[in-house]
Amino acid sequence: MLLRRYDHTHATELRQLLLDVHEDCYAGAEDRGEFDSPERFAWFVDRWSQRPGWLCTIGYDNDQAVGFAYGAPLPAGSAWWSKVAGLTPEFTHETGSRTFAVSEVMVGPPWRKTGTSTRLHDELITGRPEERATLLVDSAHPKVQALYETWGYTAIGQTKPFDDAPVMTAMIRTLTPA
Repeated sequence: MLLRRYDHTHATELRQLLLDVHEDCYAGAEDRGEFDSPERFAWFVDRWSQRPGWLCTIGYDNDQAVGFAYGAPLPAGSAWWSKVAGLTPEFTHETGSRTFAVSEVMVGPPWRKTGTSTRLHDELITGRPEERATLLVDSAHPKVQALYETWGYTAIGQTKPFDDAPVMTAMIRTLTPA
């Protein structure tokens, strides 16, 4: 599998590819809900891909995109932590260069359980200048949370970042300096 990294300057050309992979990942899914709808995902892609420091890693099998991971640094004063109970102001203080938020890790069904998600994630965060990375995982998916724990993440609390979002587990890990 070939991994390629892209920044926000490639967002427009990557948009449809990301939407297509998302649809492949949810093909046949029942009870998807509005939060996982194609329209909502397109909104997230558009929102995240315009953030300063946005980075996207895409895995290819020949010319076929098999999955992706993307994220961006949390901006100064970010509300990312505001709905996670029990965190100190020192922990939640964002400077714009402290925390890299992994927004999405998605792998098409034929490539799941092959290490593809790990490779995409690792390529995304390798060499990041931030001191830590964070991500949210649907609390109803303990196997996914367990995978993220093998990547070095620790659960720090639960959150519901949007009214239509499921309850999510906020996770954090320390990054190795570049």
